[in-house]
Amino acid sequence: MSSKTEQSGSCLCGSVRVIAKPKNHNVGVCHCAMCRKWGGGPLFAVECESAVSFEGAEFVSSFESSEWAERGFCQKCGTHLFYRLKQEGYYAIPVGLFDGKDEWKFAEQIFIDQKPAFYSFAEKTKSLTGTEVFAQFSGK
Repeated sequence: MSSKTEQSGSCLCGSVRVIAKPKNHNVGVCHCAMCRKWGGGPLFAVECESAVSFEGAEFVSSFESSEWAERGFCQKCGTHLFYRLKQEGYYAIPVGLFDGKDEWKFAEQIFIDQKPAFYSFAEKTKSLTGTEVFAQFSGK
């Protein structure tokens, strides 16, 4: 898959379709407490920056989960649609929304210091703590 290939997919009920151009073909996993509470486990997502659009946007609701970020979901079925940094226009889209299946590579885990002990992944990935993630986004 080319890093600029447009991907599309939908929520469970089909009311919302997402069209996005992922930054690359890598899947990142977030182990932070908020992501785990939001979805019952880690968030598997693809970075899409701002190249994201939604059909059925009238069914998209968002929740401001922090001063800098919001999380979107379908009002009808509750499917998680995105995590978005408000200032940067950065989107992380759950990889499971996209129709394509085998094109992705598990490449990174973030907030590894918040990962509970009851699960682990066999793949060797880049792993960042919460402090390292915040430093990466702040440019420090």
